[in-house]
Amino acid sequence: MKDVGATRRYWQSGVVAIAMAAFMALTAPGGLRAQQAASINIGDADLGGVVTGASGPEAGVWVIAETRDLPTQFAKIVVTDDQGRYVMPDLPRANYNVWVRGYGLADSPKVQAAPGRIVNLAAVPAPNAAAAAEIYPPTLISTCFPTHHLNFASDENQTLWTSPGVVGPGVIGWLNRKMFEESGEEARSQGWSPFVLDTNGNGKRDDYVEPTQPVDPTKDKRIQINHYAVAISPTDGAIWGTVLGYPGAIIRFAPGPDPTHTGLTEIYEPPLPGFGPRGGDIGADGIYWVSLASGHVASFDRRKCRVVNGPSATGKHCPEGWTLYQLPGPQLKDVPDPGSAEGSYYVWVDWFDTFGLGRNVPIIMGNLNSSILALVDGRLINFVVPYPMGFFAKNVDGRIDDPNAGWKGKALWSTYGSRTNFHLEGAKENRPRAVKLQLRPNPLAR
Repeated sequence: MKDVGATRRYWQSGVVAIAMAAFMALTAPGGLRAQQAASINIGDADLGGVVTGASGPEAGVWVIAETRDLPTQFAKIVVTDDQGRYVMPDLPRANYNVWVRGYGLADSPKVQAAPGRIVNLAAVPAPNAAAAAEIYPPTLISTCFPTHHLNFASDENQTLWTSPGVVGPGVIGWLNRKMFEESGEEARSQGWSPFVLDTNGNGKRDDYVEPTQPVDPTKDKRIQINHYAVAISPTDGAIWGTVLGYPGAIIRFAPGPDPTHTGLTEIYEPPLPGFGPRGGDIGADGIYWVSLASGHVASFDRRKCRVVNGPSATGKHCPEGWTLYQLPGPQLKDVPDPGSAEGSYYVWVDWFDTFGLGRNVPIIMGNLNSSILALVDGRLINFVVPYPMGFFAKNVDGRIDDPNAGWKGKALWSTYGSRTNFHLEGAKENRPRAVKLQLRPNPLAR
């Protein structure tokens, strides 16, 4: 905590500040604070006052006033000057909760006040570093590659692996989190690699031919792809991802000791009738799961592949690694192939049994079923969210709050992820929602 004050002053010079705790008094007690308050001119529609801490005036902290008395929830935020003074002008007539935020401090208790009053605030430091970190500025890192999805590895550097998404330069990028936080050097802490197949089959990266050139059995081959999903295998540290399109593909990137120069890629196309990967995730057992636009969820077990490199390893070489499961729902009209009209967006794998169906159970977004689906022992279980109709999960995540509390101590969390919530039940009155899903052992469980 010894550097909190310096850190706060640094960020206040140019970035939006966050939480600062304060105890609030409606009258100035005298001395310097009273003199400062006396120098603040406010009108009947304003709030004003002075924010002070243990060392004197608190400059560059945020004073927040919020009310629900108006037809629409309303909040206004201003910043203090070098003497800790603030004026919040032109407030609609209402009763407000007023508090202060700033770096290195904790949110203050909210005090009620109406416009036309002087509200002086006394700042109180956060009790510890963890509390201070609850409200802290985001860090913007300018990368030399585009980012869309991202995922942390569990290596000693906690490497952050990224994907460019739908379009991009055809590379995989990463950030060495440990190096960046210790040095603050953006350029040195990041890197990228092209996608190179080991088509000469010698198990290492060599000179390669370009995507438009034919395979050369003496060289490797670069492929021009952009991956969408990104996940790191806990079994070997390889990075897996999806490639959108028809038929689309999944990829495995093995970084090696120097990923920019040693990274090797494998690519696997789903066999028909499966096509169109979107979101994917990997289990703790190393099996990759992916949603397919064909109306399937698919698993891919690389251990089943007879070939993983060499001149034939360009996408269609391991159909034996794939298993397809048809999702619920009718097939599109006049489409004779097996599949479903269900357009699942993503898959998340439950490593730790956070939902109660077992470890490494894939949870599939049932976007046209208003549901999430779980694949348990080869059988799909459909968990529909019936209200408001139109539940559209973009993904889920698991949380175990108390491992000894049974079903009550753990849950899946998701959101209504549609961009057009006004099309759902409730129309324009809808707002974004977080959804907590828990699996009770029976309908009467308490």
